[in-house]
Amino acid sequence: MKSSSWISVAVVVSASALLLSGCASSGNSSGGSDTAKRACVILPDSSSSPRWENGDRPALDKAFTDAGFTADIQNAQGDTNKYATLADQELTKGCGVMILVDYNGAAVAVTQKAQKQGIPVIAYDRPITTGSKDSPSMLADYYVSFDNEKVGALEGQSIVDGLKAAGKDSASAVVVYMGGDPTDGNAKLFHDGAAKVMGDAGIKPAAEPVGVWDGDKSATNFEQALTSLGGKVDAVWVANDTNAAGVITILDKNGLTVPVSGQDASVAGLQNVLLGKQAATVYKPFKLEASAASDLAIQLLKGKKPAAATQLYGKPFIAVTPILVTADKVQSVVDAGDAKASDICTADVAAACTKNGVK
Repeated sequence: MKSSSWISVAVVVSASALLLSGCASSGNSSGGSDTAKRACVILPDSSSSPRWENGDRPALDKAFTDAGFTADIQNAQGDTNKYATLADQELTKGCGVMILVDYNGAAVAVTQKAQKQGIPVIAYDRPITTGSKDSPSMLADYYVSFDNEKVGALEGQSIVDGLKAAGKDSASAVVVYMGGDPTDGNAKLFHDGAAKVMGDAGIKPAAEPVGVWDGDKSATNFEQALTSLGGKVDAVWVANDTNAAGVITILDKNGLTVPVSGQDASVAGLQNVLLGKQAATVYKPFKLEASAASDLAIQLLKGKKPAAATQLYGKPFIAVTPILVTADKVQSVVDAGDAKASDICTADVAAACTKNGVK
């Protein structure tokens, strides 16, 4: 399937998920004060994925600017204290709506402050929840993200398929689970989606270190797990490309090539897929996610009260569809404009690019 078709499907999913009720609040926010015209956004960091600064920031900024609103977009740079400070600064200046990507729970207090001021909050990409881990409740007013259990399911399937291609029996395979930071609500969704698919195939985790969103720490944790397993591993479920890159450095160090999963369709991830070091990456066209979030926020800024066709943890959920990318599908990411062949096809990857038609 061509990327243009994939994206058309994803657009339909996200657009159909959002149903405008037609109800407006008293007065139109877009015609009120400067405060009501401001969309306040906090991104989590620059290290967990290049998407935040290279993709989401410009996409969100353009959407709000084109609609006649002001976008105040800040990045917490992986610091919960900075997250709180940035939020206070934004709230002091005034916000008509807040779009928050949670970082280690920092968005919870910010959401509560915003809601006390009557400011609607959109949890972007990551859920903002309260309650127990097993029974979370969405705190934000809306949640816009990819179907993250589906992301995990696609990752899990890539491991199942990779083991089958390698002639390994899933039930007896030595598979290490390398999840994301448990303080990120998405990490549980990724894990649950992957674990179900792999479990249905008979896979059980041989080792499962504490999850992180850090390539270097993931490498260290995996190396310790590999040592505990006597250097034997048949596959590694990894939650994202950054962590996968860390795992792959340890596999390379030990002369091992096994199925490894990932997500984000990062340049490094796509390179590893082409080189056969990563079975696949889950492509999440962030432009579609940013479009869904900005469309929703603009409706709120205009005084509308949108509803959604689905819910997650008790609040409206606008879901965008993820896509599995194997080596033969890498060109589709390039065609969609979310990666450049010149960045992917470096000297050591050139032959693999030619083999898979990446140009």
